[in-house]
Order: sequence, then C-alpha cells, then structure tokens
Amino acid sequence: MGDKRRTYRIVRKFLFNQLNREFLTFLFFLALSGTFWLLLTLNETYEREFKIPVKVVNIPKNVVLTSDETDTVRVVLRDKGMVLLGYMYGEGLKTIKVNFGSYSKNNTKIVIPSAELQRLAYAQLSASTKIVGSKTDKLEFAYNYGECKKVPVRWNGRVIPEQMYFISHVDYSPDSVTIYAAKEKLDSIQVVYTEHLNYVNFIDTLSINCLLQKTKDVKVIPERVSVTFFTDILAEESIGGIPVVGINMPQGKIIRTFPSKVAVRFVAGVSLIKSLKPSDFKVVVDYNDIADNPSEKCPLKLVSVPHGVSKPKLETNQVDYLIEEQ
Repeated sequence: MGDKRRTYRIVRKFLFNQLNREFLTFLFFLALSGTFWLLLTLNETYEREFKIPVKVVNIPKNVVLTSDETDTVRVVLRDKGMVLLGYMYGEGLKTIKVNFGSYSKNNTKIVIPSAELQRLAYAQLSASTKIVGSKTDKLEFAYNYGECKKVPVRWNGRVIPEQMYFISHVDYSPDSVTIYAAKEKLDSIQVVYTEHLNYVNFIDTLSINCLLQKTKDVKVIPERVSVTFFTDILAEESIGGIPVVGINMPQGKIIRTFPSKVAVRFVAGVSLIKSLKPSDFKVVVDYNDIADNPSEKCPLKLVSVPHGVSKPKLETNQVDYLIEEQ
C-alpha cells in the first residue's frame, strides 16, 4: 500500500508542477482549437464523386442475366462536409435495386438512362444533398431466355517449364463450360480461354485454379476451372525397324527397297519414348518420284509421326530399290 501511495505522489507531482501544468494547458487549447477548426471545415459545402452499386432484382426463373447482376453508377454529390463524410464512412450509400419487370422493354437488354438512375439515387440521399453530375450515361443489363451451348476451355498466357522440360499434356477440369448469350454471340464463340497465366521455370506437374476470361454480355458457368500442366524431360532417341511402304504404284507392280526397314531419329519426352513402336511411324517411297527422276536410288519420305514427337529425321534418306511385276 505504501508503494502505491508513493507512486501516486510522484506522478501527481510530475503532472502538476509549473512546467507540465503549462504544457497540459497548451494541449487542451490546441485540441479545442482543432475541434473548432474541424467543425467549421465540415460545415463547408463540398463536391465529391461516389460510386453507387445498381443491382437487378426479381428476375424471372426463365430469364438468364448474361451480364453481371450488379453494376455501378458514378455520381458527383454536393453537400456539407459532415453529410458527405457520413456517406463515406457511415452506413454509406446502399445498393440501388432495379426491378426487372419495370425495365425489360425488349427481349435482349434492360436499359436504365442516367436521369432514371439519378431519380433512384435521390431516394436514399439526404434532403440537402444534390447530384451535380453523373459519370454514367446509362446502364445496360443483357439477358436471354436460356439460350446456351457448351464450348471447350483452353489456357492462355505464358507457361514455360525449365530448360530440358516440356509440357507433355494439359488437363482441364471441367474441360468445357456452358455459355449463355444472344444467338449471334453464341454462334461466334467456339472456345473460352482462361485468364492470362504466367508461370515459368517449373519442373513438376503444375495445377492452377483460375478464372475464365470475361466477355461482355456473356455468362459463363462455371466461372473457374482447374488447369493441370504435365511435364516431361526432353530426350533425343532413335527407333529402327520401320518398314518402307511403296505408294502410287501402278497396277501389277511392286517395289522392294534395300534395306526394307529404316530408322528415325527424333526428340520426345522420356515417358513417350518408352511407349513408341516402329508401327507408330510411316516411311514411304513414292513411285511418282521415281518415274519423274529415274535414278539408282529412290528418296524416302517420313509422312507420319506420333503426336508429341518433334524434329524427326530419317537416318537414311535414299535406298536402293527394285521394281517387280506382281
């Protein structure tokens, strides 16, 4: 108890000595003058731009709003600073609710002109507040009666694995989405792209949950998809035993090549290389090439390679041949 009393006397003595008493008096009058200044300032008239959300309500069950349900009207309000401060930090300006049935005059869009938006805004403003300007000429909400179609999803952007790796496969979940729009837009949209992706120098499988790109007056369901990029290591390899096949042969003639089988060198992913077979490649000799340019050797053509194989090259470009009557 004695310690508490001693501490109290020390604090009291510090606060009420002559110097500190003058400093506290200064702080009191400073706070008082600041309060008067603030009251005078807030009593002045100001103009400030505000954004008021506008939402369509009471939409019939057979109607699909293809644009966003909520948009924003930008207005410039004039009033005392205290009132404007209430709009900014108090309850704020509430969402203007637009009844669908009151504005759907045709089968494609709800159009709300600026004058009507201002009338709706005035309903929630103080009696002293004036709208002195609008940055929004009109608001439009597009809709249809359920016309839709499914389209595939494709990724968009910059997705580059580390050097010596490549993207072997891309998986989408879901791989297609449903779009709702006016008929002419439905006909023109064949694919929906993701938002711009930017991922580089990765090695392992990369999975991304991302939004889809937005198109004006087009509703996409769902709005998000999961995109998975599978990577593989690039390697150079060759595969032999690929038979040479003659094409465009005249009736009754066959061609024999020496050798009858050749090899192809190529670049592909390690996992793909393990699954490749000679029958996955096709090498031909075109009789028309021989007829046009007779020679002791005939040129070979690699006309078919599996998907995922790059930089294919025959190890032998010409072979000996013999044309026989069948």
